Amino acid sequence: MTAEADDHSESMVSRTLREEILTGRLAAGSRLTEAGLSSRFGVGRGLVREAFQKLSSQGLVISRPRRGAVVAPEAPREIRNLIIPIRRTVEVYALRLVFDELDAADFAAWGEILDRMRDACARLDYHAIAEADLAFHRRLLERAGQPDLIIIWETLVGRIRSHFRKTQKLSADAMEIHEEHRALVESFRGRDLAAAVRLLKEKIT
Repeated sequence: MTAEADDHSESMVSRTLREEILTGRLAAGSRLTEAGLSSRFGVGRGLVREAFQKLSSQGLVISRPRRGAVVAPEAPREIRNLIIPIRRTVEVYALRLVFDELDAADFAAWGEILDRMRDACARLDYHAIAEADLAFHRRLLERAGQPDLIIIWETLVGRIRSHFRKTQKLSADAMEIHEEHRALVESFRGRDLAAAVRLLKEKIT
């Protein structure tokens, strides 16, 4: 396997595990083994260890020498109350960076995510709703083109990951979640930065 293929495989392993942890498909305390994941992804154990290290640095996994790894617990409530305003600041900063540059490709990408979110809301599939929600906000961070922002954001979200699902289930109608995100996209399209920032802040609670 080439170095480029190694990098791609490690990224695929860590990305998939990250999504499963963030959306609750892998619960806190779930055991992760090199052998099991090596077989599942068709990669060597060394690449799985690298994925563990990356996820560990983001607070998502606790590595245990010679014993594999487990999904890390979330931050305690007191810390969560600190994290949410920081996450809001990061996303608003990203929005301000790219707002004037948003183009048809950006709105098409958000449109595809909204389609997935609508379908998940119709099925009341809260894992899939969380996946679409994360993808929606990650798209904004990726568009900002600053890798450090994505690292900060992923670490913050990882520490409050159940917050996505808990707040979604508070909605009397799951389709409201889709409508909230559709309204966000329309505010971006409207080219009124102040209104878009205000709506984004309201969404991140």
